Amino acid sequence: MPPSSVAPAVSAPGRAGRTVARLPPTSFFLTSAVFHYLGPSLAVLLFVHIQALGVAWIRIAAAAVFFAIWRRPWRIWRNAQPAQRRVFLGLGVVLAAMNALFYLAIARLPLSTVGAIEFLGTVILAALGARTRRNLLALVLAVGGVAVLTDVRLSGQPLGFVFAFANCIGFMLYVMLGHRIANTSADGADTAQGASPMSGIDQLGLSMLIAAVVATPFGIGYAGTAFTHPLWLAWGIGVGLCSSVIPYVTDQLAMARLKRSTFALMLALLPAAATVIGFVVLGQVPTLRDLAGITLVIIGVAVHHEPAQTPPLRPAPATSAE
Repeated sequence: MPPSSVAPAVSAPGRAGRTVARLPPTSFFLTSAVFHYLGPSLAVLLFVHIQALGVAWIRIAAAAVFFAIWRRPWRIWRNAQPAQRRVFLGLGVVLAAMNALFYLAIARLPLSTVGAIEFLGTVILAALGARTRRNLLALVLAVGGVAVLTDVRLSGQPLGFVFAFANCIGFMLYVMLGHRIANTSADGADTAQGASPMSGIDQLGLSMLIAAVVATPFGIGYAGTAFTHPLWLAWGIGVGLCSSVIPYVTDQLAMARLKRSTFALMLALLPAAATVIGFVVLGQVPTLRDLAGITLVIIGVAVHHEPAQTPPLRPAPATSAE
């Protein structure tokens, strides 16, 4: 063993890390888009047996257990800088609140309505990063496509809209903090130069453990009935894997290689993904309006241009005077 006073918090990238580094970031995002709607569809069906806050707690707890077994993320806490620890705590609180608010909203409002409100936050993030006319046009097209796809009506339960707009704020914070940990190591150092793609996942896992602790006081009581029904509990665990493991992990892999504004704009694909999943899984045939919305979203994402990043300047080698 080489002499070292402190063991490394995160191991060097292994075969899996090298493999994911070779895949295009869009492949991770498309995976996230699919599971982003598969998870909530399973959760809505489970609301018949378990209240929304109970399902949210099972989802968070199941994800936390999975990350604990897979990555043992608590190891990075010791060597993390105080500023980065605050990021872990902040993201943990956001994950707990966002998941709970999302489920409270979809228990009262249609999923498409909640999804459209949730997208408002990403519109703001994409607009903040749209520095060219081309990217502003891409943003307008994508937002227009979402508006066509989603039929948002301010009707129904007012409390549902309170939860939905609060979730919108939480989703904005998730994208901001998630992008930060995807591009920052656990000790706060910039990871732009060849960092392990698993670094952000380890930090995400630690934040999910914190989220489970935060969510337990207000969620475990509602989840009690699941412990006497193994099928319901397994169902809830499946929701956690589909909603808080697969999409969040693939989000990290995409965020590590995409600008925050680009990732936020690509989230406009989520309503289109919902339409496709509805057709394939539920047999819901899209209307001409749906197809028009999907086309606008795809054109908007295609028009968006990611500026080439200028590589950091390297100091010229010193020349010796002769």
